[in-house]
Amino acid sequence: MIRKLRPATYGEALHVGHYFRAGDPVVMDLNALPDEEARQLVDFAAGLICGRGGEMNRVCPKVFLLLPA
Repeated sequence: MIRKLRPATYGEALHVGHYFRAGDPVVMDLNALPDEEARQLVDFAAGLICGRGGEMNRVCPKVFLLLPA
């Protein structure tokens, strides 16, 4: 199942990590976040990708697809 998340705060990064670690692809829509928080969430996702394997693809300027290994 593909999970679509639209976090309203950086604190919701927990959900991104939870679903990704469970092996679910995650669509991360950051349009509701200010640019600085969106950058922080992209940095978090990049660390998640490096640590757990997988890949991150930009779908639109503030929408990313995280694919587990």
